[in-house]
Amino acid sequence: MNDILDFGLDALSPVDDDSEEAMEALWTGDLTVLSQHHTTPNGSHSFVLAHDRSVAWGIPGEPQLVAIAVARDLRQSAFTFETSHHATASFAQNWLAERGCPLERIALRGGDYIEPADDLTLQVKQQIQKSGTRYEVLDTYTSDDNPSEAWTLVNDSQATQAPVRLFYEEWNHDAGTYTMREGAFPDVGVAQTWLDERSEPLPEPPEYSDHNGAVVRARIARIALSRSAGTSPTPQTGLDAPRATAEAPVQRAVQGRLL
Repeated sequence: MNDILDFGLDALSPVDDDSEEAMEALWTGDLTVLSQHHTTPNGSHSFVLAHDRSVAWGIPGEPQLVAIAVARDLRQSAFTFETSHHATASFAQNWLAERGCPLERIALRGGDYIEPADDLTLQVKQQIQKSGTRYEVLDTYTSDDNPSEAWTLVNDSQATQAPVRLFYEEWNHDAGTYTMREGAFPDVGVAQTWLDERSEPLPEPPEYSDHNGAVVRARIARIALSRSAGTSPTPQTGLDAPRATAEAPVQRAVQGRLL
């Protein structure tokens, strides 16, 4: 994990008010950089995934991860600056990928991050990362308490049944792992009722049980096979949450949401 963040914009000017406002609203001293990628030559683009420590002192449940995309026009001495907050790393990585960042370059790797608990977690995470503009985010929530969890509620533009999807992530700090699951609901009200009550298992997406279910499970099987062979069919931006350590607030908050 790298705590140093310098966009090198001192000699450049924002191209518009939105870029200036986005830059001024972000206090880099509150950020813990989880992953970053800078293009070469000349560093025309920067992509950053970071944990915003200031969120922990704000409104409970607010997303604690921030994705940052910077594009520099060195000939015009100008730059564009965009930010987006997310509850899980997978959605932040998707946002960065949509702005030109290769997923393998913004992956979270190494001993600082907790591991996916199973192959279904990897499947769901990769599905989000590569989803493009498929999901419209409706709401998010992040909790550092027990249970340590984060969820993202979306509208799935490709779903023919139960189009409201809940991506639910939970961390087991003792085991150093996390799980991510996808639930399917007919509307937001039913999804919210499930979140409030948690009286039944998360409803599985219909496509898991129709003919597409074979595709889903085949992908999971390939992930399992590649893991056992020590390879990966796609970059495992895995490890989405820092392990719980004495530096608790940052580590837990980063909640692997990171997933």
